[in-house]
Amino acid sequence: MNKTKFKKIFKVNNPVIGMIHIRALPGTPNYKNNNNEIIEMALKEAEIYFKAGIDSLALENMHDVPYIKGSVGHEITSMMSIIGYEIKKHYKIPCGIQILAAANKEALAVAKAANLDFIRAEGFVFGHLADEGYIDSCAGDLLRYRKQISAEYIAVFTDIKKKHSSHSITSDISILDTAKAAEFFLSDGVIVTGTGTGKEVDLNELKSVKKYFKGPVIIGSGVTIDNLDKYFYSSDAMIIGSWFKKNGYWANKLEYDRVAKFMLKVNKLRAKKSH
Repeated sequence: MNKTKFKKIFKVNNPVIGMIHIRALPGTPNYKNNNNEIIEMALKEAEIYFKAGIDSLALENMHDVPYIKGSVGHEITSMMSIIGYEIKKHYKIPCGIQILAAANKEALAVAKAANLDFIRAEGFVFGHLADEGYIDSCAGDLLRYRKQISAEYIAVFTDIKKKHSSHSITSDISILDTAKAAEFFLSDGVIVTGTGTGKEVDLNELKSVKKYFKGPVIIGSGVTIDNLDKYFYSSDAMIIGSWFKKNGYWANKLEYDRVAKFMLKVNKLRAKKSH
């Protein structure tokens, strides 16, 4: 494994990936019969991120609670495809997608249709118990599907020891061993998280994975402007959603100033790193 695909997608060191949490989609309990508003809200957030200097975007159906595991209906994938296509058409920066929960094939299909650059996959190697139920490993099926639809250029970044999950069944397997298994199973990069949304990553675990995993190591939760210095040099990318929202809560309004201040500090750290 190498970082060629990662570097081809992202043109900067340690890219910041800003989350767009799509409003509740058709068929989910919180859906408001407002397709145009859903699309417009996503485009508005993309515009805010873009003007604030974000490096990359990622879409997620975070408001579709409660999630179902392993698959979603066409009403979800069709809306996500439209949103992804519109964002990618208007903003020439890398964009990815995650579809909850563990709807990894569906995410890959949307990425293919919408010209997106990467997906975030749950349960790539080793099973775990999530709040949606048991999530089985999917690497073999997922990468074969990627091959079948000629989407090898779409990166598959994979959670290991994922947040919001119990890993007691694999408690004898360290996060480093999990990362090595993901590497062996051709992951394009691993994502390390805290225990929940907005929770900090264990720095020692992160450094251990970064030291031995040959591909990109991405932080998937808990980065803020206050702890950025601690995590910046120990990762290859950062996925950030909660901190960019009002009061640092994922469901609140996206705030331009929070994104702009964060990216200003990121660029200062990049400049410092290059000297």
